[in-house]
Amino acid sequence: MNIRIWGCRGSLTTPGKETLRYGGESTCVEIQSESGQRIIVDAGSGIRKLGLAMMKDHTASHINLVLTHSHWDHLSGFPFFMPAYNPNYSISVCGGPVAQQCLWGYLTHAMEAPYFPVEFSALKAKFTVGCHCDRLHCDHTLPAIDTSIECHSIPLNHPNGGYGFKFISRGKSFVFLTDNEIRHHHQGGLPRKVYVDACRDVELLFHDAQYTEEEYATTRGWGHSTYTDAVDLALEASVKQLGLFHHDPNRTDDELDQNVDRCRERIQKAGGTLECFGCAEGMTLEV
Repeated sequence: MNIRIWGCRGSLTTPGKETLRYGGESTCVEIQSESGQRIIVDAGSGIRKLGLAMMKDHTASHINLVLTHSHWDHLSGFPFFMPAYNPNYSISVCGGPVAQQCLWGYLTHAMEAPYFPVEFSALKAKFTVGCHCDRLHCDHTLPAIDTSIECHSIPLNHPNGGYGFKFISRGKSFVFLTDNEIRHHHQGGLPRKVYVDACRDVELLFHDAQYTEEEYATTRGWGHSTYTDAVDLALEASVKQLGLFHHDPNRTDDELDQNVDRCRERIQKAGGTLECFGCAEGMTLEV
């Protein structure tokens, strides 16, 4: 699997000179299988640039759009995703095992008056709804996705619920757990041990790391983890690479550099071999 980050900012799109290195676009991650088929995780503002790039590259006409949840920073880019307006594309809207119809409703509602000037009927791509990633530990593949990639859903600890996902190809795994609060239980969320087991020995984990410990004193229960929470989870699960994800909109590039340095110091003190980095727009990784 080839993974590219098109947006990794949390809560709000954040342009400006202080966010140039890590980027200010909200959540959007692209996964390409060996056959070239595309899986897009979330439709934050980063999906706009991905769509423009896809319009120049005609190697894949089918898209699997896998959505974690319906909070606006994860859906706001969808009305600006140009392949959705092109009849040459087909798009499967996918989610966790019980979320897909709700997510489809939120996408269509976002383009209703008076929220958006272009009607949903202007989208000419062929849409299908109803595919889903099975629950964690199930052995089925996501029907619309290239069968070389398995997809398993992981319920998130987040207000209003949602799903993270585990993608497996050729025995290697990528886990995506944005908007996951490890230290606070939300309805539908899972105990910490289940998240550790889900991430056990995976090659790559992107995990929510929005807050510092000082900030978490006043943001506990908001649905996001600290960067130390993400590191400790990855260390306990023997993850090989950890990408800190869902950067706070107030976090500058320099502050993110400092947080990454602190995470690496924590790993070193623990005697771990975990490779840790801050996710950044344009970053590509192979799993």
